[in-house]
Amino acid sequence: MKVFVSGILLLVSCMPAFAVSPLDIAIANVRSSCGAISVELADMKMRAGIGTAVSAVGTVTGGVAVGAGMAKADVDSQIAHWRSVLNAMSAQDKASGVVYEEINMADLNGLSADDVVLAELENPNEKLSALEQKSKKLGNVRTGTLATSTAANIAGAVVAGTNRIKGDLQQKIDSCIASVTELSRVRMQARLDGSADDAQLANAEKIIAECGAWETVNVSSIDKRAQGATISSGVGAGLGLVGTITSATANSDNLKDDKKEQNLNKASNVLAGGTTLASGAATVFNATQISAIKRAAEVADLCEGALK
Repeated sequence: MKVFVSGILLLVSCMPAFAVSPLDIAIANVRSSCGAISVELADMKMRAGIGTAVSAVGTVTGGVAVGAGMAKADVDSQIAHWRSVLNAMSAQDKASGVVYEEINMADLNGLSADDVVLAELENPNEKLSALEQKSKKLGNVRTGTLATSTAANIAGAVVAGTNRIKGDLQQKIDSCIASVTELSRVRMQARLDGSADDAQLANAEKIIAECGAWETVNVSSIDKRAQGATISSGVGAGLGLVGTITSATANSDNLKDDKKEQNLNKASNVLAGGTTLASGAATVFNATQISAIKRAAEVADLCEGALK
């Protein structure tokens, strides 16, 4: 038994020792520092895509609200027109239809004789009723789309506010850059003292080239664009909320003051325009953030590919 153990010890002592070179150690350090960065960036890219889609919904619905508000303003102008006709006319129902007596043209707000004839043919009461229904529908569309835009902007602000470079990721990137700098120094030394062959030097050079590209990536721009998207979405949400309330009030059946209704409608349209612009700005910020993240992700992928 003693002879058997001694034989094993002798065999182990005769095996060659495999020394780990400084170049191998430096490459291992780069692999440890630069690996797995792409995973976090992929998650950020996905969230930025969601933020872009959400803010785009806010932009589109805000635009619909603006269009509905403008169309409503035109219809309301027609309503005012027909009300002026009715106010200036004294109508009596007869078997043959509606007959209008003594029309004072000065009271018709510039209406021509043709307008009066058209009023007699179309029946102002029916025309006015149809226009009022159309105005109510357009007001509801404006209110609904403003509410949707508000919700989209709130969601966009939440997504953009959380989609930033975390402290640990920034530390990983900084550590990666530092390890690549050290690898470059070790490679140069290995080349001078001949401690590495051409294949090892070429492999180290490829890693330095691909992973060293992290120095060209401005990761702070990702956070700046996230901040811009957050602010823009927040503004859009605020304007949209006020616009929704204002639009609903302007379109309420309980509002009997025509002048107040007119002012509220104007304010609603302005707020809808502001919401749309803010949502559009958030969409741009999110889209440019995706571009910055893609650039960082490309560097991460190439770096990790060189380390395999």
